[in-house]
Amino acid sequence: MKKIAVYCGASEGNDVAYQQAAIKLGTYLATHDLELVYGGGGVGLMGILAKQVLFEGGKVHGVMPQELVERGAAFARLTDLKVVENMSVRKQTMLAISDGSIALPGGPGTLEEIIEAFSWARLGDNPNPCVFYNVNGYYNPLKTMFDEMTKKEFLTAADRKKLLFSDSLEDIFDFMAAYIPPKIRTYPKASSI
Repeated sequence: MKKIAVYCGASEGNDVAYQQAAIKLGTYLATHDLELVYGGGGVGLMGILAKQVLFEGGKVHGVMPQELVERGAAFARLTDLKVVENMSVRKQTMLAISDGSIALPGGPGTLEEIIEAFSWARLGDNPNPCVFYNVNGYYNPLKTMFDEMTKKEFLTAADRKKLLFSDSLEDIFDFMAAYIPPKIRTYPKASSI
């Protein structure tokens, strides 16, 4: 692994633990020679994370839609910033240039990005691991939902094991290093009517 996509909030949240986790993750990435791929912003957890990676001497690659660059959202001190057409292209680009995805706490955009990455893994379009950095149990309700999907047979038990929820960076990166992509889904042919 060389580059890790991290999805996180453009807000800091109301618990200092989220900010501390962003700093801890930034330090971990830089000190383990892992480059950050993220949305390119300089505010919220995004900004804290990027600044920490840079402070520790690491590399930070931003990917941001043109409309957000025009609104002044881009962080100026990045290693590089790739400006793309829209959010859909941003998500595709981030997955294409990274070797794994981690979600720090965040809002609907964070959730959408990591869920899409996991969904694409099940389709065979994303060979990389997806992890929720579950700071102070932030993602516990979602973990319960994925367990319920499995229980109700909308998600296979084998595929459920391909998605990690953890508050331990050591466990997260061990999981990512040992990751084997899910078996690509196949479908029975629809019968002719």
